Amino acid sequence: MTQRTQTVSGDFDLTMDELRVVARYVVRHAEDVLPVFEQAVPDDPCPRAAIGIAWDFINGANRTRAQRVASADAHRAARSAPSEAARLAARSAGDAASAAYLHPIAQAGQVGHILRACAGAAYIGELEAGGDPAIGYALLERSRRRATPVLIDVLCRYPPATGGSSRVARLMTALDQSLRRTADRPRGRTAPSGTEVCTKECTS
Repeated sequence: MTQRTQTVSGDFDLTMDELRVVARYVVRHAEDVLPVFEQAVPDDPCPRAAIGIAWDFINGANRTRAQRVASADAHRAARSAPSEAARLAARSAGDAASAAYLHPIAQAGQVGHILRACAGAAYIGELEAGGDPAIGYALLERSRRRATPVLIDVLCRYPPATGGSSRVARLMTALDQSLRRTADRPRGRTAPSGTEVCTKECTS
């Protein structure tokens, strides 16, 4: 018996399988930095719970109110965290839970739901290294390499990230541009690394 593919329609279609690819990409970055939050706020389970809810969806659970609630709880935890790094880590967990609800609307703001956690993880790495931007560049390169063709295809359905003045916004824009160049490059040619893109664009 063939299972019908579920889709979410808007300006374009997104399948549940594609949303699970996006959620997996986001949650891997959220997991990387979760210890930063838990070391700062060991008695708040909300970001970890949000990551668990994200994995439930990735592994086949339906989209339900649970993802929205878990995401809101993690973002609430972020507001009371004592450091910028801990706040970013909790927000990344919230983004992982809400990735199931990425909207198929051709707006640049939707890119944040795909890449903000990656940029946040890169900036956390910088902060943990005393503000060393080279660490952020290296972590963006890791994020670029983690991106699957399906993830990049979904990303390219949206307009490019519009940038911003914060470090996280600049890192996200650089990663967005790098991934789009990966999609556009001719076969057989190597895409510019995240480090190369960031060195040029994040410091301009």
